Amino acid sequence: MASACWGLPDAFCQFPAMDGKSLLLMRRTIDGTFRDIVRSWSGAIDAATAPLQIALNALERAFTSTPWIVVLALVLAIVWAGSRSWRIVAGTAVAMLAIGWFGLWRDTMVTLAMVSVCTAMAVVIGLPIGIAAARSDRMQRVINPVLDVMQTLPSFVYLIPVVVIFGIGKVPGMIAVVIYAVPPMIRLTNLGIRLVDAQVLEAAEAFGSSGRQKLWNVQLPLALPALMTGVNQTIMMALSMVVVASMVGVGGLGKNVLQAINNQFFTLGFLNGFALVAIAIIFDRTSQAFGQRLQQYRGAAHD
Repeated sequence: MASACWGLPDAFCQFPAMDGKSLLLMRRTIDGTFRDIVRSWSGAIDAATAPLQIALNALERAFTSTPWIVVLALVLAIVWAGSRSWRIVAGTAVAMLAIGWFGLWRDTMVTLAMVSVCTAMAVVIGLPIGIAAARSDRMQRVINPVLDVMQTLPSFVYLIPVVVIFGIGKVPGMIAVVIYAVPPMIRLTNLGIRLVDAQVLEAAEAFGSSGRQKLWNVQLPLALPALMTGVNQTIMMALSMVVVASMVGVGGLGKNVLQAINNQFFTLGFLNGFALVAIAIIFDRTSQAFGQRLQQYRGAAHD
């Protein structure tokens, strides 16, 4: 019997998909096997994630229990050390004071703690992988497709395996943020090292430098601007993932934004969104200014 699909039989218009019973059996088998593996390794998983929980809780307590004036002074000192710009420092001061004025200081400190730990983890993981990719074309060919998949997956997809393996809580959210934020660090580390001038490397070899000495004394210092760009992008990715990670128990500004979306609280969502944007701009301007200073230093060294 012909259908409306170009007058062709139904067999040509409908894809011969797996029947419902077979699909259900396959899903139950895979899901059941995965749950059994997670349950049998639950002790090892908890032990492996315990240091992350301790580090996050310690930094969160430090940020939230320290007097706000001390935290503000520390933030401004870090911004000045990175940017050496009074305009960026003044903008940071205004933004942080506005965050406190609207009653979002504690939630902002929780978010800062989360982003700080996640960024540090992403750098620690991404830097050696990027170095390995830069030193081996075969490694780069293996890593690039993985990074392509990681950067094209929707952010919500990262929560599925993380929640199944680690459950609900801050640590699972932190792991999801790190996985989402690490690709830029790997890519830009790889790119920065590969862009180091070959003549500089030849000169280092002529002076008898080993491979390790070339990496630490030549390639990494010259690749610092690219590395700082990688850190910048990692921070931005972590901040963007914080809102999504709030679905699995991460507190802070992301939780407030999610609550505002669910309850259609325009003002609550706008204020917490403003705080997230302010933090993102502070990190972005500071890291960019620091990268530009490194670039100028590198140019002066070449001259």
